[in-house]
Amino acid sequence: MADLPINPRQGRLDGQLCALAFAFSSSFACVSYSAVEKGELVVRTTRDHLFSFLSQLRDDPRYRFEQLMDVCGVDYPQRPERFDVVYNLLSVTYNRRVRVIVTTDEQAPVPSVHELWPCATWWERECYDLFGVLFSGQADLRRILTDNGFEGHPLRKDFPLTGFEQVRYDIERKQVVKEPVSLTQDFRDFDFVSPWEGMLTLPGDEKAHEVRQGMKRAN
Repeated sequence: MADLPINPRQGRLDGQLCALAFAFSSSFACVSYSAVEKGELVVRTTRDHLFSFLSQLRDDPRYRFEQLMDVCGVDYPQRPERFDVVYNLLSVTYNRRVRVIVTTDEQAPVPSVHELWPCATWWERECYDLFGVLFSGQADLRRILTDNGFEGHPLRKDFPLTGFEQVRYDIERKQVVKEPVSLTQDFRDFDFVSPWEGMLTLPGDEKAHEVRQGMKRAN
């Protein structure tokens, strides 16, 4: 068994990301966490400083994160501030990425960044629709994937998998009726284990599994 060959370019990139992580943590008082996780630069900041921090990441010639790739949410129901709002940025100039994370709850709004990146309106609407995260300064905060009359937010982990109501045809009444769903699931706890008899690696996915686990491969 032999080690995988070292990629000099990847080594330089990792070094640049580590330098950026140190620069963020030492230069920005609003940054509570900055590190390289599995080859990705991850930074945590606060809602109050989000807009100014992202403005500097976009405009400062040292960083040049010109593009907002997406905004997404993560739900941790057990936390007081249950939601992570994640901003994935790309620097076309330097060919590197950063993931900026803030936390919030069901009431506290996150500042909208649509003035920095107009495309953020679509991502913020999706995050609001699926998680219920509010964005202050966003004039177009409407549902984007579910109906306007939809109740609830489907990607919250306490949202029942089968929904709250079901529609069926009642033979005796000879009409379509709407009634509460009898089979509900109050909480979803994912263990990321394959349903195929506990298989962690599906057939044909062996190479990807080895890369994820950092396993050695023969030449």
